[in-house]
Amino acid sequence: MSGQLVVAQDLPWPPSVGDFYPPDVAGPWVTKFSIMIWIAVALLIIFFVAAYRKPKLVPGKGQWAAEAVYGLVRDNIAREQMGNAGIRFAPYLTVLFSFILLTNIFSIVPGLQISPNSHIAFPIVLAAISYVMYNYVGVRKHGLGKYLKQSLILPGVPWPMHFLLIPIEFLQNFVVRPVTLALRLFANMFAGHLLLLVFTVGGFVMLGSSSVFVQATSVFSFAMAIVMAFFEALVAVLQAYVFVTLSANYIGTSLADEH
Repeated sequence: MSGQLVVAQDLPWPPSVGDFYPPDVAGPWVTKFSIMIWIAVALLIIFFVAAYRKPKLVPGKGQWAAEAVYGLVRDNIAREQMGNAGIRFAPYLTVLFSFILLTNIFSIVPGLQISPNSHIAFPIVLAAISYVMYNYVGVRKHGLGKYLKQSLILPGVPWPMHFLLIPIEFLQNFVVRPVTLALRLFANMFAGHLLLLVFTVGGFVMLGSSSVFVQATSVFSFAMAIVMAFFEALVAVLQAYVFVTLSANYIGTSLADEH
């Protein structure tokens, strides 16, 4: 975003949505977003390997932090949504939560200042992984026929109503779920960072004005940018929690014996 600010000051018009995305680093396959994804993966691997390299009965700071993250996901997400059956999914959900949280936090890290999840491609991939996961475990437990029956047919409903309800259930369980899972994460991170961009660029534009009064009011724009940065941090945590909670809920629904 820092590079965008310099450009925005030289333009006579406000920044557009196109200015929101950083330019490619080395062609379309090496972008700022892809580099940040690899940084996030590397940091998480280093963190968890270092934390559990020499586990102790009385954990150190690193081990305590890793156990705190795992315990939060295991007890407050996996068990809450799936009961004791959710414990076996806790490692996957912990990695998913940690990855989304870290990439969301990138939006307020100086030098990065944007989250990969503000680009729709990355939330789509994350939602697709959860989509494959909960459908796979459902089919594996119940079989394809029974799984589809449980997902599409509501018990105790008069049979003529199924002509209306089956398409609705199909859209809800197999189309709406992954789409809303991706869009919710994308929209929140995109909107939050767009607000940061508007207030920051607006502050620089007002600061460069010929009017002393407008220059003075730029202080309020910069102050709002700082406030929005803290708000963005809160949104980053909440969206990671919501995404993982919904993923756990969908897996739990797939494993349930009843609709």
